[in-house]
Amino acid sequence: MTTRDHYSYTTYADPETARTFDERRFGGPIGELVASTQARVLANLIGTIRNRPILDVGTGTGRAALLLARGGGQVTGVDASTEMLAIARQRAAAEGLSIRFQTGDAHALDFLDRSFDVVLSLRVIMHTPQWRRCIAEFCRVANRLVIVDYPSAYSAAALESAMRGVAHKMGARTEPYRVFTDRSIADAFSRHGFRIRSVHRQFVLPIAFHKAIGSRRFTLATEEVLDRAGLLGVFGSPVTLVAERCASS
Repeated sequence: MTTRDHYSYTTYADPETARTFDERRFGGPIGELVASTQARVLANLIGTIRNRPILDVGTGTGRAALLLARGGGQVTGVDASTEMLAIARQRAAAEGLSIRFQTGDAHALDFLDRSFDVVLSLRVIMHTPQWRRCIAEFCRVANRLVIVDYPSAYSAAALESAMRGVAHKMGARTEPYRVFTDRSIADAFSRHGFRIRSVHRQFVLPIAFHKAIGSRRFTLATEEVLDRAGLLGVFGSPVTLVAERCASS
């Protein structure tokens, strides 16, 4: 069972965290680059969006949900934080978008089997207490596709993950997170009748490093060189993938 005192619940229940969330994550030239890349990748992975029932699990302030609703998707957004959802609802109302936002837990989604054509969950399994249980739920309520992202165990994120874990145990206010191998993710989906259809890797160098430099031109040029050297396919992170339900399941 999950416990509500886990940091993944308490951190995002804080009104100040909710208010400053998007600026901290997507502010500045690198944050904007991450956001625009994310939007493009989602469009490519999902394909046609219009009129498709889509569930955004861990929707937060609704960034992905709004993007998909603008494309004509029939979007439902779920999050455990009422503070984050309040901001998401405000943003949807300001744009005149019809999105159903509701409180919910990724470990136990309150929807029937195969209720949605696409289930999306970004920056969730890296933080959630029981990530395999969450993937099981995503697969249960998805009719066709599940999209998740995660930090790679073969990237610089592994070092940051270890350092944050130690800091958290020593009482520091930080968000420890786990990293994943591609095999562990593929196996988790396979258990529920899904296969990995497509994968996108974003950066070789840590996002924190790029933010410290603060130059979009530097980031694009550097990452292009590393990609041409074949490093992105091995060390790229975060990884965003789409898993597709197998025809026999």
